[in-house]
Amino acid sequence: MAALESPENHIKATATSTATTSSSSTTSDLNFSVRRRSTTVTDSPSTEMMESEDLKSNGKECDKVTNENRSDIKFNYRPSMPAHRGVRESPLSSDAIFKQSHAGLFNLCIVVLVAINSRLIIENIIKYGWLINGGFWFSSKSLRDWPLFMCCLSLPAFPFAAYLVEKLAYQNYLPKLVVVFLHTIITTGSLLYPVSVILRCDSAFLSGVTLMLISCIVWLKLVSYAHTNSDMRAIAKSIDREDVQSISPCVGNPYDTYFKSLVYFMVAPTLCYQSSYPRTESVRKGWVVQQFVKLIIFTGFMGFIIEQYINPIVKNSQHPFKGNLLYAIERVLKLSVPNLYVWLCMFYCFFHLWLNILAELLRFGDREFYKDWWNARTVEEYWRMWNMWYSRMMIKENNNSRREREREREWWFISC
Repeated sequence: MAALESPENHIKATATSTATTSSSSTTSDLNFSVRRRSTTVTDSPSTEMMESEDLKSNGKECDKVTNENRSDIKFNYRPSMPAHRGVRESPLSSDAIFKQSHAGLFNLCIVVLVAINSRLIIENIIKYGWLINGGFWFSSKSLRDWPLFMCCLSLPAFPFAAYLVEKLAYQNYLPKLVVVFLHTIITTGSLLYPVSVILRCDSAFLSGVTLMLISCIVWLKLVSYAHTNSDMRAIAKSIDREDVQSISPCVGNPYDTYFKSLVYFMVAPTLCYQSSYPRTESVRKGWVVQQFVKLIIFTGFMGFIIEQYINPIVKNSQHPFKGNLLYAIERVLKLSVPNLYVWLCMFYCFFHLWLNILAELLRFGDREFYKDWWNARTVEEYWRMWNMWYSRMMIKENNNSRREREREREWWFISC
């Protein structure tokens, strides 16, 4: 059969064997050079001169391998290689725009926004001058606002009174209606007392706003404290009656009144009272300092926007019912952008910086003070996500009221 082979087939076979031999020799040379290079790492220093001579002799072989790798790279980018190998969409097409990250465009928008607003701020200062007046925030009476300061110091008396009421209710010294009546008086007094002090005293704006914010937080905390303890008393009575259906999942925490729990709750960044909270292991002091510096910067920026933009617009505006309607609409639209910036700064300063600083100092673990409200699809979802601090409390209070109505309905049926 070998005699019947054509000369062309013989020539092809010879070329193939030659190529195979050359490739195998190249591979063996490459393996040999790699072995020789790897042995230089493990040899002793006394044989370095001998190894250097071997490396010089194998330098040509390494150059050949490098040239072969370069030729492979050039081959992949040769003019004859196809550049279009499949069906692909443009990045901004409707089918592909939501399948990729837009971090670069977001960064570009941030840069453009900072540049435009910086120009507007410089233009406003050049045109109108420095309009910031410290008297709006701090007056000559700010350091002498002793009534407001004493009122702020006396607010802890209301939580202490609520604790005494719960302690007496725990020992069955007070009936349920009396407990509800006393808690109503305490919570109402914690809100009306600061209002009366602010109205009687001619105080600065910042002092009054700070006192009202603290008093509102104390009022909400007292409402949660009263409702939670009322529900825990009902659970304790259900356990005594062995009414398993009405026992809630928090039965692992038996009902009792601890003063330390109330003190921690009054200073913790939450409006939902419970006997224990998730805690972190330690306090990151450097992180707290960093967040506090951010708080000072953004608070100052918020005050700058109010003084430089909002106050002059409000002072130079006419009464909306006495002037032109289009003028009033123009004033409102002109105030919309500064108000948006103030609201964003307020949200970032309070819900992110201040609450996280307070949580870090108290080692408070649950720090979901807000969710991604900027991705909300409806107004209801937005109001439920932007203030988780208040949303959780309202959900608990609504569930508590619903349970109270069901419990009263059950007692009415039993009595009938």
